[in-house]
Amino acid sequence: MTNYKPTILKHALKNAVEHDGKAQQGAVINKVIGEHPEAKSDMANLGKQTAEVVNEINAMTQDHQKAELLSLWPNALEKKPEPERQLKPLPGNTSHVVVRFAPNPNGPLTLGGSRVLILNDEYAKKYNGTLHLRFDDTDPQNKKPLPEAYTWIQEEAKWLGCNVSKVYIASDHMEDYYKIAEQLLEKGDMYICTCPAEEFSELKNNGKACPCRPNSIAANKALWKQMHSGEAKKGAAVARIKTDIKLKNNALRDWPAFRIATEPHPRTGTKYRVWPMLDFAGAVLDKMNGITHIIRGKDLMSSTDRQTIMYKMLGWAYPETMYVGRVAIHEFGRLSTSEIKQGIADGRFTGWDDPRLPTLQALIKAGEIKPEALREFWLEFGISERDISADLQILESINRKLT
Repeated sequence: MTNYKPTILKHALKNAVEHDGKAQQGAVINKVIGEHPEAKSDMANLGKQTAEVVNEINAMTQDHQKAELLSLWPNALEKKPEPERQLKPLPGNTSHVVVRFAPNPNGPLTLGGSRVLILNDEYAKKYNGTLHLRFDDTDPQNKKPLPEAYTWIQEEAKWLGCNVSKVYIASDHMEDYYKIAEQLLEKGDMYICTCPAEEFSELKNNGKACPCRPNSIAANKALWKQMHSGEAKKGAAVARIKTDIKLKNNALRDWPAFRIATEPHPRTGTKYRVWPMLDFAGAVLDKMNGITHIIRGKDLMSSTDRQTIMYKMLGWAYPETMYVGRVAIHEFGRLSTSEIKQGIADGRFTGWDDPRLPTLQALIKAGEIKPEALREFWLEFGISERDISADLQILESINRKLT
């Protein structure tokens, strides 16, 4: 039977010293296997020996642990310089980088949401560029903005150490969207569809044009006016970008650009009833503000494709785009902002800063995690389309090193 105890002892002592006197058996086993790969086929023996050593070490005082460690391994606690972490280069022209973070202000930022903000900020700093903060608040029906969230998110960006150079709000630019929409109507690249949603969906899925698609430009412009005047009721008309109805990706076929929403908006009230869909509004604002690079979740790949079609229609050059995978925090799962909002309404949570929630409001209120730790946490994962399952213990470990 192989005796692993000398190797176990040094790693268990080091682990205990680094974790307030309590060595973790799993972490020690991993270190031992790193030195003795053959131990993988001897796990029962290794586990038994490790448990014995860890129990013995955890019974020591911390001073005793440190003294024993340094007698066995004099340079064990010397800090090695960490290699400089490198984000993958941005594609395309990087002489004047302008990036943006575009949250929906229907609540404060979640831990997962902070990842994209931090990555955008890091790239802006890396290339001596600029970071914009844009509030995508043009859906008063399904994702009604929360008035406090506009302030919260700006404060959270500041807390994270982000250098935001420009802040703008999507709902402040309704006339700009209408201007572009009218250009597309005039060119015949957009039409007004009055088909019932189910009927249009069936036609689209079968690669067939709806009866509204051949409308004349004059007819479309008249229907557009009816959408604004109130003559067309909610759900009765949708403005669609005219694409190839047989495109392989169904989501790109004659995608919706505007719909009627009569719910009051917290900033504009009932002044507007024809609201742009996120893909349309975002495309216009990216062009208006000179965005050169977009870093977004991979769930928005279809958004990139829709917007690229629209950009080509208008003769615009689309920004370079990079994607990140979805994030799940072990302790919280994939808890969305909408689910949190419902939980607050139901009384399951006390508010957005409830310590059980994965929000920055909760993190800031608790006051235990440093913003630098959260930045380091996300940068450890870098930028990748791979989905992430993250553990808060890693964040807490990084935070301890910064304390």
